[in-house]
Amino acid sequence: MTDSSADFAASTVVIVTSPTDPLAAPLVEELSREYDERYGLNDGIPSSAELSRYPAEVFSAERGGTFILLLADGAPVAGGAFKQEGPGTVEVKRVWTHSAFRRRGLARRVMAELEDEARRRGITTVVLTTGARQPEAVALYRSLGYTPEFDLDGDWEAVGYLAFRKSL
Repeated sequence: MTDSSADFAASTVVIVTSPTDPLAAPLVEELSREYDERYGLNDGIPSSAELSRYPAEVFSAERGGTFILLLADGAPVAGGAFKQEGPGTVEVKRVWTHSAFRRRGLARRVMAELEDEARRRGITTVVLTTGARQPEAVALYRSLGYTPEFDLDGDWEAVGYLAFRKSL
């Protein structure tokens, strides 16, 4: 990441909102397309159906979650969320950077913001999963100190969801 990329990521504005916020729609739509392109159908169901597995309210503060967007010039460029997983634990979901803004440190910034919010709430453990066809996500989470709970040298496709854990 170049200094200008780090400057760009640092200059974005963080807002706490909901997955149903119209401002989030372009990111969610692109994420849906990408899931379907990378993973195709899963038992005849588009892979993007995963995005509707949880109702929006699980990402609300009242339910122990959060949903954030990073804005540049008022437009969403990245986002992510977590939901309550159990006592002292949250699960990170939906970390996404708009394709036009990748490789600028935005996913790293999203993760830092989510971890900071979790710490403020007294959370001690963050868990997350990513898909076997997302090596860039695996690299990001490893670089941020997340411990893989799968064999890195194994067959990722056989594992399916690649689980990670980090103590805060």
